This record gives sequence, C-alpha cells and structure tokens, in this order.
Amino acid sequence: MLSSNAQAYWKANLRLLAFCLVIWFIVSYLCGIVLFEPLNQFQLGGYKLGFWFAQQGSIYVFVVLVFFYAMMMGVLDRKYGFDEE
Repeated sequence: MLSSNAQAYWKANLRLLAFCLVIWFIVSYLCGIVLFEPLNQFQLGGYKLGFWFAQQGSIYVFVVLVFFYAMMMGVLDRKYGFDEE
C-alpha cells in the first residue's frame, strides 16, 4: 500500500502529464491538422501559420514541453520529498 504522500505525488504527476499531453494535442493535432486552413490566413517568418505548425511548430512545442516536464518533475520531487540530494 502506498503512503498518502506517495499517492499525492503520483496524482500531481498525472495532472502534470495530462496538462502536457493536452497542450501537445492542441498544437500538433488541432493547429497542425484541424485548424490548418484558418491558421494559413496568418504569416510567421514568411510562412503560413498552419503550415508552420504542421511542419515545425509542433516539434518546437514538444521540445519545450519535455524541458517543462523535467523542470516541473524536479519541483514535485522536492515538494514531496522524492528528490535525490
């Protein structure tokens, strides 16, 4: 049986993971596929915004999410006492 501290840690980890996955879904699927045409009305760096999200934007957001997740897991580890000293 897990302690209440470990359960709270796991719950916080799942909330963080769900948040990251929702952001990734919005950027990669919605912006890159579903909203492709409406976003193409705007330009970013000389490219249509829908094309940019489909080709590069989702990759950039994914890399940022990886670093964000790692940073936030460090915060959670310290908060719940699971960090390595």
